[in-house]
Amino acid sequence: MPQLNPNPWLFIMMMTWLTFLLIIQPKLLSFTTTNIPPKLTTSTKTAPWTWPWT
Repeated sequence: MPQLNPNPWLFIMMMTWLTFLLIIQPKLLSFTTTNIPPKLTTSTKTAPWTWPWT
């Protein structure tokens, strides 16, 4: 059963992951996002909840 022979496929899988991790991923992470959410300068104050049955 040739499907159980990991010799060529293991090498191909490892080379694919190394290519992704060392070449493609740093190029993708270098892009900056254009939709940066605004930072809130004021904190929201919350009031305690008043339960009608207490």
